[in-house]
Amino acid sequence: MVSDEEMPRYSEEFKEKIVQKMMSPNSMSVAQVSREAGVSEPTLYTWKNKYQNEGKLVPADPSNPENWSGKNKLAVVIETAALNEHELSEYCRQKGLYAEQISRWKEGAATGNDSTERLTKAERSMWQKEKKKSRQLEKELRRKEKALAEAAALLILEKKAQAIWGGGGEE
Repeated sequence: MVSDEEMPRYSEEFKEKIVQKMMSPNSMSVAQVSREAGVSEPTLYTWKNKYQNEGKLVPADPSNPENWSGKNKLAVVIETAALNEHELSEYCRQKGLYAEQISRWKEGAATGNDSTERLTKAERSMWQKEKKKSRQLEKELRRKEKALAEAAALLILEKKAQAIWGGGGEE
């Protein structure tokens, strides 16, 4: 285990510079920044979370933009609002995004919708009942699939036994 004396101390300026690499427009992955800066990934995640909690935009998962928060998606919409088609294409290539995604996010921002709409109590209750019913049906389907597989195996064994010993059990 590393003692406090052996742990490297980083200045706030260094931390901010490193976190900036994970923010737009750079959006490097934590693993990339870790390799480049020589800082452990858990430390980078701690710094990243600290900056997010302070309200600074750091995309949560650059590899899957559809899972970004509404705040991060809105930041992309704002960043790309003044770009022409060519600049938007270049921006999308750099970020690993699609222009269609940004268009959808822009539309969602304009209508005030986020993918995580709140459900009413009645809707949530209905959703939970449907989810429970779905789980029960899946469980029953798995049980029936197992029974079907077992029956098929028994039929195959019966055919093999008939082929080996001949006849259909007539003595």
